[in-house]
Formats: sequence, C-alpha cells, structure tokens
Amino acid sequence: MEIGIFGGSFNPIHTGHAIIASHILQNTPLEQIWFMVAPQNPLKEQQDRGMDIHRLRMTELVSRHISGAETSAFEFGLPQPSYTVNTLKQLSLKFPQHHFSLIIGADNWALFYKWKDHDEIISNHDIYIYPRLGSDIAIPQHLQRVHAVNAPIVEISSTQIRSLVAQSRDIRFLVPDKVYDYIERHNLYANE
Repeated sequence: MEIGIFGGSFNPIHTGHAIIASHILQNTPLEQIWFMVAPQNPLKEQQDRGMDIHRLRMTELVSRHISGAETSAFEFGLPQPSYTVNTLKQLSLKFPQHHFSLIIGADNWALFYKWKDHDEIISNHDIYIYPRLGSDIAIPQHLQRVHAVNAPIVEISSTQIRSLVAQSRDIRFLVPDKVYDYIERHNLYANE
C-alpha cells in the first residue's frame, strides 16, 4: 500500500491540515495518509508533555472523518529526537508490505537540504510537496521521486490558533467543529 506520512505537532490540528490531507488523497497515487503526531520535546516540562494525549485525540477526531486517513503515535515509541529519516526507516522495517512517502509543505522543502540524511530520504521515498504562501517549489529535474502537489494554499497556523484562544478570541472555522469542542471542553491553550 502507498502511504503518505504527514508529520507535525498538530497542536492543534486545524482545517488547513484536513484540507491538504484530503486533497492529496484524492489527487496522488497515495492510498492512505497517516498523520504522524510528533512527541513533545522531552526536555520540556512535564505539564507540557501532558498535551501529547490531547494532540493525539484531536488529530484522531479529524482523521476519522477523512476517508483513507489515520492518526499514528508511532514516533512516541522511537528514541528522541526522532528524525524523519529514522521514522521512515523504522516504519519500513515494521511494515515491509507498505511503501512510505513523505508529505511536506513548500516551506519545509526550501530547508530540506538541512534535514538529517535528506539524500537518503530522497533516494528511498517519494516526497509530495504542497504549496505554502511565500515559498516556491523548485524541484531539480533529476529528482524523479519528488512531486509538487497543486493543493489549495491554506494559511492557518497552530501557533495563531493558540494565540487567539489565549486572547479569548473565536477560532471557529479555523479548526474542525469536533476539535473546537474538544479545546473548549478541556480548556486548552487559554493560559498560554
């Protein structure tokens, strides 16, 4: 099976993430997308690490409504820091029946040369790049496994959402309804 790994902190997952995942599933050869929730930095305070469960649950609330999407806590079981190259290696070892690709934004592609063992990722995995405002997608011709995806540009950020909640401002429509309800019910981000 062709599986795309869409990694991030998803703190919180928002409408932009859902739109990108849905678009990629419908417009690429990928059969599934796994939202790979990244663990919090292990050096952060214990109370911050308590957010891991909330981030996973919010991501699950979204992935279950996108046909072909799943939420994965796979990186939580890997040594930290978990570099993408190691995550992809471990996924390939654990699930040899699947082929794993990477889904990243154009902003990350612009810095991809700085990623740990980026050449190894390019050699062994397809990469699907979605557009981000202010970032061009320049793909050298010899990189046959790197693909630009003509997805909508959705400029929403988790940082912006946390800031709005802390200011008691409305985040409706920036996050899916179930995520909105979850944030309200658990009083997340109010004290940031």
